[in-house]
Amino acid sequence: MTIERTSRLLAILDDDTSVQSALQDLMEAEGMCALCFSSAEQFLLSGARHKVGCLIADIQMPGMTGIELQAHLKTERCSIPIIFITGRGDIALAVSAMKHGAIDFHTKPVDGTSLLSSVERALQQNLANRREAIEHASIIARYQSLTPRERQVLPMLASGLLNKQVAFELGITEYTVQLHRGHIMRKMEADSFAALVRMTDRVCLHIADRQESPQQAALTGFRPRLNVGADALHEPQTGR
Repeated sequence: MTIERTSRLLAILDDDTSVQSALQDLMEAEGMCALCFSSAEQFLLSGARHKVGCLIADIQMPGMTGIELQAHLKTERCSIPIIFITGRGDIALAVSAMKHGAIDFHTKPVDGTSLLSSVERALQQNLANRREAIEHASIIARYQSLTPRERQVLPMLASGLLNKQVAFELGITEYTVQLHRGHIMRKMEADSFAALVRMTDRVCLHIADRQESPQQAALTGFRPRLNVGADALHEPQTGR
């Protein structure tokens, strides 16, 4: 399933089947496909969160509430955009949900035109999220193709050290560092050293986000980055 096709599929979560039907008809009239669920538990068991581009959810439901579902998805690192629908007495909850990343909220009875506008924004956000995830996964895969020594050299170069400084710290020749640098640039598919630094930042964040232990960090060769000066960004591929 392509990103574009996935982005037009959405989920409707409400314990009131009449609300489900009305929202499903509204979405399908606009050329979108909608899956309906009566509880958060049913939605999670279906696996639909990995397929849909947007979730429209009632904020208050029997069992797991919409707010609890939002928190659960966040712990799973599931970035599906959520639009909440709510009774007027739950507006404070809806505002809180938006502070935690919800796209929008609508009070019942829902205005169809306004909801469709929110859905379009949510689908565009999901499309951007998926493209970002694909790009991120590609960078991580390229990083994993590096040899252990190249993984040591990469963050040292990205931190602003010159080739000769890296060579001194690792006890190797400057020429060997130059060779490693060339291999790293090719494997990471970096068209400039500045691009390589940005990729390295993303890999570092990826490792930190998974709370890598100091022992694991030592194995990968990563360490905290220093400030990168303008000279480092324009350092030539060979020499130094």
